Amino acid sequence: MNNSHRDMLAARHARLDAKLGTELKRPVPDSAMLRQLKAEKLKLKDELANLH
Repeated sequence: MNNSHRDMLAARHARLDAKLGTELKRPVPDSAMLRQLKAEKLKLKDELANLH
């Protein structure tokens, strides 16, 4: 894969991380949303790891 694809995946991963942090700071975090964000983040992390 090229660097632009890797950069795009890394940027999406960072955005998911930010959303996850925001959700965790809420008084009552939405557990379904947390599961979804964590799953997406893990999928991107795995995809990034497979690029190397």
